[in-house]
Amino acid sequence: MLGFAKKFLGSSNDRKVKAFMGQVQKINALESKFEAFSDDELRMMTQTFKDRIEAGESLDKLQNEAFAVVREASKRVLGQRQYDVQMTGGMILHEGGIAEMRTGEGKTLVAVAPVYLNALAGKGVHVVTVNDYLARRDAEQMGKVYRFLGLEVGVIVNGLSQGQRQMAYNADITYGTNNEFGFDYLRDNLVYDRREMVQRGHHFAIVDEVDSILIDEARTPLIISGPTEDRSDLYKVLDALVKELIKDKDTYDLDEKQRQALLTELGSERMEQMLQDAGHFAEDTVDLYDPANVSLVHHTNQALRANTLYTRDKDYIIKDGEIVLIDEYTGRMMTGRRLSEGLHQAIEAKEDVKIMPENQTLASVTIQNYFRLYEKLSGMTGTAATEAQEFLDIYKMDVLEVPTNRPIQRKDYDDEVYRTFKEKNAAIAAQIAECHVRGQPILVGTVSIENSEELSEVLKTYTYKVERSRTLKPEYAGREKEAQKVGDAAYDIDYATGRGIPHNVLNARQHEQEAYIVADAGLPGAVTIATNMAGRGTDIQLGGNLEMRIQRWTQEQRNMAVAVTPEDLAAKEAEFKAEIASAKEQAMAAGGLFVLGTERHESRRIDNQLRGRTGRQGDPGTSKFYLSCEDDLLRIFAGDRLDAIMKSFGVAEGEAISHPWLNRAVETAQKRVEARNYDMRKNVLK
Repeated sequence: MLGFAKKFLGSSNDRKVKAFMGQVQKINALESKFEAFSDDELRMMTQTFKDRIEAGESLDKLQNEAFAVVREASKRVLGQRQYDVQMTGGMILHEGGIAEMRTGEGKTLVAVAPVYLNALAGKGVHVVTVNDYLARRDAEQMGKVYRFLGLEVGVIVNGLSQGQRQMAYNADITYGTNNEFGFDYLRDNLVYDRREMVQRGHHFAIVDEVDSILIDEARTPLIISGPTEDRSDLYKVLDALVKELIKDKDTYDLDEKQRQALLTELGSERMEQMLQDAGHFAEDTVDLYDPANVSLVHHTNQALRANTLYTRDKDYIIKDGEIVLIDEYTGRMMTGRRLSEGLHQAIEAKEDVKIMPENQTLASVTIQNYFRLYEKLSGMTGTAATEAQEFLDIYKMDVLEVPTNRPIQRKDYDDEVYRTFKEKNAAIAAQIAECHVRGQPILVGTVSIENSEELSEVLKTYTYKVERSRTLKPEYAGREKEAQKVGDAAYDIDYATGRGIPHNVLNARQHEQEAYIVADAGLPGAVTIATNMAGRGTDIQLGGNLEMRIQRWTQEQRNMAVAVTPEDLAAKEAEFKAEIASAKEQAMAAGGLFVLGTERHESRRIDNQLRGRTGRQGDPGTSKFYLSCEDDLLRIFAGDRLDAIMKSFGVAEGEAISHPWLNRAVETAQKRVEARNYDMRKNVLK
């Protein structure tokens, strides 16, 4: 019955979006009116709107006119007109919902109309981005529209003084990262004089990449802390003892599903003896678990976790002699972020780098609880549907999928599952070679720095033989069916052969070259190996990126002290446009961007983000995941079952199985992990 109703009435999402599209038609009807306005007349509408609000008119009543004004201002200032679907997304944001929009659909421009409308109330609007670069960029680009319409724009980034922060918050619209907004809130709660506070309330916020911030970062505590005593000697002693202890696997239990490591009874007895021999027990105690030794037990457990659960080049890297954490969802370095309760110090001891003192907490708030302070909260992302229930339960936000401006042409293939890493990597290298030879750009997504660099080493020496074309031999003309039975012998085949496949690697080590690597990732035959860094907020354009090519060329001329005239710039831009158009045609003819996932992530959203890098704005594209029973997700949650099935099917070495059932099995494993993580995030509120 429900299926029947859905077929004829549409889903709840369809009905809501259809209602918004009805509003868009009313906005479209106002377009010719505001096109006739002069710049000054258009700008005067801001004061007119404010007067009407002062007289008691609601923002909802102003919505259609305000959105039409913003659309016209965007055309004049940016040369960009919001599509109807972008107007729809803007209305979802104004209503305090989450607009799920595909890659390349222009989320940045979507936010402009609802930001402008809500800023008219004079209480401030916060636009939240995932890093300082995006905060500056969006404040600069979209700020042109706001300033044209008479509104002030501020941006909060690291390093600003208290006075500069106050000015930024006093603006009508303030851009910044979730961390900057959260830490300013904490600092405001530590001042003794209200005049020293920088924030002026939490009226309305639009969160870009909302699932990353409100789901992945939900339990992350923002902490302002002060120093405590130096205990680096203790961390070193415990690390050495634990390293010796865990040589015997019977001394500890490892639960990778729950990410826990605990000493067994044997391990506790041995650790107790080693600590006692080293003279580290509290005075007058002979038992490790005596209350007086509680701190010793805690730091022993942290040393155990550091040595068994945290892996270099996956969970963290060493940069300039410091432990820098890696975000498992984005693959980016979390500079300045430290694990609490002595765990970070335990990892520092493990890696024999300088141990920084542990700090005591002066003020803290989780990302989850900070954003619940806002009177109205909304967000944008390309992947939110899988967490729709959590957004509704915790933040009271509906997720609505916004239609694409052009139909999606991406093909998503079933996963290929191999028995071992080695077999999987051989198949991946063969697929990369095939794409490279036929001129199809390929983005290879890996789950860690270590995996990306291992695959890079394989490609450097990989010997390939790839079919480039085949022609039916003359003697088989008109005998195609017979030729098919004969096979390759009935054809003249042209092979491309070679050793080593040129490629770029993008991970936390190369983050400074990210923009340039991404700009080239859509070139014909380009091979880009990337961690999750390339899975979010990355727009890979087939044929290349015009803006980045102009930027590179301009920088080269500047380096050579060559003056660039406007005429030179225009000529070069025309030249680059023609080259990019030609390269795009080649890439599209080869099938568009091929996205290859080398492993499934615990979260379906991260996989969907990777898939979403291809098929932008109606371009063709392909996505496929290559897995093995030795991958972490499958090994921990479904490995034995899958391996047994492959044995029962008699799958030979190097062969894979691919079936929708396998996709469902992987998805079931991911749902189990997601449900566990949701329960953990829910407990933060209790």
